[in-house]
Amino acid sequence: MDFKQLQMFVVLAEELHFARTAGRCHMTASAVTRAVQRLEEEVGVALLLRNNRRVELTAAGRQLADFAGETLQRWRIVEQGMQQHAQQVAGQLRLYGSATAGYVLSALLSDFRQLYPNVELQLHSGDQAEAIERIREGREDIAIAALPSSLPEVVAFKTLRESPLCFIMPADEGGIAEQVRALQAGGMSWQALFSLPLIVSERGLARERLNHWLKKQALSPNIYAQVSGHEAIVTLVALGFGIGLAPRLVIEHSPFRDKIAIIDDAPQLEAFQIGLCALKSRLALPLIRAFWDLADPVDVGDYLSS
Repeated sequence: MDFKQLQMFVVLAEELHFARTAGRCHMTASAVTRAVQRLEEEVGVALLLRNNRRVELTAAGRQLADFAGETLQRWRIVEQGMQQHAQQVAGQLRLYGSATAGYVLSALLSDFRQLYPNVELQLHSGDQAEAIERIREGREDIAIAALPSSLPEVVAFKTLRESPLCFIMPADEGGIAEQVRALQAGGMSWQALFSLPLIVSERGLARERLNHWLKKQALSPNIYAQVSGHEAIVTLVALGFGIGLAPRLVIEHSPFRDKIAIIDDAPQLEAFQIGLCALKSRLALPLIRAFWDLADPVDVGDYLSS
């Protein structure tokens, strides 16, 4: 049952005539008939009494007509309030995220621009490891980032999705890939795995979680390269320079995703919780609150990171 069906039924309750209802609703009479049949199937009772001469509402039909009228009226009030709010929300909004954040923000930004056309969006891209600090320093209004192990008290965080951390290798035969597959065939040895060239973030949450795990296992990895941003890790792994660690979402949206493979039996590290962050003291500002409230959590597996 949706607003269009409710509107049609309100008109039908007023007209008690299928052809006139069809005309007012810009439908055919047969379409009105089918819509009523769907409503009756949905509520499980007859809504109309019909014969060749007249149409009458049943008791259930009158109840639904009252409900539909009240619901549509309440929606019009809400809609007017939202339109007024949209007109009041204006100014400049600074957003920060990694390159991969664009895939997360695309639908959200599109909706926001339609609702708040008077807002100027400033998009800043960089290493997600800097996101929380940029918010703390007031350099950004909202950032999209991974939830750190310790969130500063002054920062609010709204989780949108989860993204596992994955160890990856080149997909091509030979080289590093051949060495990993040999380890898999003989029973994976973590000591042997981390003796291979390893490409990691120079800082950030993924590096912290990897260091913590390696310390627990008393392993010293063979670090080949330390880079800024997870996208660069995927690129270097795809080029065959070593194995790496990156969030699954970065992998899925990388232009090199077909040139790397996930090492399924590698260690399992704690997944990223990805979401929006902002200063708590600034959430009361209409511009920031409008964007914050528009962002809804999604099914685990569809939204950001880097």
